[in-house]
Amino acid sequence: MSISRLGLWVALILVSALLAIGLQWAAFPAAMLLGPMLGGVAFALRGAHLDIPRWAFASAQSVVGCMVALTITPSTLVALGRDWPVMLLVIVLVIAFGALVGMGLMRYGSLPGNTAAWGTSPGGAVAMMAMAEAFGADIRMVAFMQYLRVFVVVLTASGVSRLLLGHAAAASPQPWLPGFGAPLEPLAQTLALIVGGVLLARWTRMPAGALLLPMLGGALLNSTGMVVITLPPWLLWCAYASLGWYIGLRFTPETVRHALRAVPQMLLATFVLIALCCGAAWMLHAWLNVDALSAYLATSPGGLDSVAIIAVGSGCDVPFVLALQTLRLFAVVFTGPLVARLVCRVSGCSARGTGVLP
Repeated sequence: MSISRLGLWVALILVSALLAIGLQWAAFPAAMLLGPMLGGVAFALRGAHLDIPRWAFASAQSVVGCMVALTITPSTLVALGRDWPVMLLVIVLVIAFGALVGMGLMRYGSLPGNTAAWGTSPGGAVAMMAMAEAFGADIRMVAFMQYLRVFVVVLTASGVSRLLLGHAAAASPQPWLPGFGAPLEPLAQTLALIVGGVLLARWTRMPAGALLLPMLGGALLNSTGMVVITLPPWLLWCAYASLGWYIGLRFTPETVRHALRAVPQMLLATFVLIALCCGAAWMLHAWLNVDALSAYLATSPGGLDSVAIIAVGSGCDVPFVLALQTLRLFAVVFTGPLVARLVCRVSGCSARGTGVLP
């Protein structure tokens, strides 16, 4: 690596860290991912020819898979076992709502190919980005859509919490220590799961396998107590930075111009999706006598981590909210390719290879 290239990487790391700290201070969701992504966009638009190797991207996907697996806890399993028929119906409705909104964007909007189908999928933003590229969508536009929706959903959820409870949800403090003192045995088990997921995904050539395989194996092993998944902050920071740079460094001036032109239609699609999910929340409130705020948060099409923070701070039925959000996340990850193909087929677009801007 040349000295000039090394200097660019050092500058990118510093700029990304400053952006992440600023976004974290401003209480933005997923600040540790958005900071590197914005830093990567800035450097790419200035002509810095940097890139993230595929193995680093796959490793970051595997870390995200373990993070999703970590959401399976005894309390969420109890909640799922108690109310699973209605919860399953609500999840199917929310996924269908996302597909309908994506279909509308593909047919009447200006988004390329199957990008709209992945961008409106109501699942984890990082998971959707990781899977979208494997199926030919433009990961840059999917990231833009997903995090624009997460931002809007977090704002509206905080507003609803304030309206129903009379106070804003308190955000839990974020850890700033790197976590180098994590227990060695659980950390070694987690790293083995991450590396195994990357190698097995490469061997099987499974689309998004680096995310799906650790998610499935980790959920089984962690929920049964065979493995204690441990994700110290330094590991999450490395994964988020790799994902953010992988996306941001691919941006071009044309991509940015197209994304900004598409903001009004993306916002309209987000508010339509939120309104449709409110209908699903009403069903929970009417059929299961779930309180209004818990029902709203449980069906909110935002990020699991952001919704969890609001739920804990508002004092609602946290196990129920997390159980429904977790089950929906798993359902969206597994049905994402099928839903995207269906939406593309109905809209008359190809499900692969036509969703990438220059």
